[in-house]
Amino acid sequence: MFTGIITDIGTLAKVEKSGDLRARITTGYDTEGIELGASIASDGVCLTVTALGPDWYEVFVSGETLAKTNLGNWQVGQRVNLERALKVGDELGGHIVSGHVDGVAEVVGVTPEGDSTRVRLRAPGSLAKFIAPKGSVALNGTSLTVNEVEGDVFGVNLITHTKEVTTWAGIAVGDRVNLEIDTLARYVARLGEYAA
Repeated sequence: MFTGIITDIGTLAKVEKSGDLRARITTGYDTEGIELGASIASDGVCLTVTALGPDWYEVFVSGETLAKTNLGNWQVGQRVNLERALKVGDELGGHIVSGHVDGVAEVVGVTPEGDSTRVRLRAPGSLAKFIAPKGSVALNGTSLTVNEVEGDVFGVNLITHTKEVTTWAGIAVGDRVNLEIDTLARYVARLGEYAA
């Protein structure tokens, strides 16, 4: 489990595609404190560490994950949002995030608003019903509050701090971002199906 609070920005040092994908990610994390088999959310996707070096870790990304996320577009040199898995007693600063991405949203608007940036995104139709004003979403692993919803388009606000400690400073119209809907919204909707 994760919180959507990004704790490092990694860089893709190696990407090998062959149906599946293998990637090496350089990191500021102390890799001596990371175990093989550990989970690290990389751009919001819970991935298993398969190899370690002094300032990097490697992951294997299955075809299923590539089909549901934007990781198939990963390129050497690209920066990625990172978060280590929660430990018992850690602060829950964002919201409960599983790292199981539901789909990919497309950025349809980026507008400066004072020191903040308003980003509007189009969710896949099947996921739009789970997104509500003042609810939470995880976008490329970042826990964000939904400001408004109009059909399948929703908006979030990025404060200066968020842009400084994540990859969001470089966001542009047309970018595709990993979307994980709020776990609570998913269960409420499922309960609603049975209550009807």
